[in-house]
Amino acid sequence: MLDPTPVLDMCQEALGYRFKDRTLLVTALTHRSFVNERRGSMQDNERLEFLGDAVLSIVVSSLLFELYPNAPEGELTRRRADLVSERGLSLIAERMDLGACLNLGKGEERSGGRKKPRLLSNALEACFGAIYLDGGLAATLQSGDKLFRDFFHNAVPGSTDFKSRAQEWFQSQGLPPPRYELKNALGPDHAKTFRVALVVGDECIAKGDGRSKAEAEQAAAQAALAAAKPQDQ
Repeated sequence: MLDPTPVLDMCQEALGYRFKDRTLLVTALTHRSFVNERRGSMQDNERLEFLGDAVLSIVVSSLLFELYPNAPEGELTRRRADLVSERGLSLIAERMDLGACLNLGKGEERSGGRKKPRLLSNALEACFGAIYLDGGLAATLQSGDKLFRDFFHNAVPGSTDFKSRAQEWFQSQGLPPPRYELKNALGPDHAKTFRVALVVGDECIAKGDGRSKAEAEQAAAQAALAAAKPQDQ
């Protein structure tokens, strides 16, 4: 078992919450493989994961409702699904280095459990279940705001999240959602420039450049919107 004090301190710092009952956090970080290798009354994190799944839905819905005041229900639902998916939660967990905090059995440890998306996403859900039990809904909302706000690109009123706006617009026209194709990446590793094409069906609608693929995709989406409906730009 990992030395609990520095591990719990690191996890609490990442979550933005200090537990009154630290055993809740220990349970949230304990995979069943760890419990199965030991005898005793120690619990794994699966019940907290169940609770945290429901809690996170409320936390993310509340944040989206604030960040996207003009977004329709369909867009809010899609964004929530993206974040609370295994992939979305595991990305947040990786950013927190949550894998380093987990109590894993020897077999799970050897198989790379600290980097498995399913284990990471489940543990993050369990942490939110633990926060809810320890501090209530207000505490979970505060922690969620700390962790998830930056997940949404340019998620502010008057959003410059051009990718989301482009997807909504093309679908509103009865067209398939746009996809993004990397065309080239030029320059040295520390100063690359990426070029991405926005493609709808078989047609290249626009291209964009940026210092990262994500930035280039946003630029391509902005250019596509400007070409498709210049009156809105």
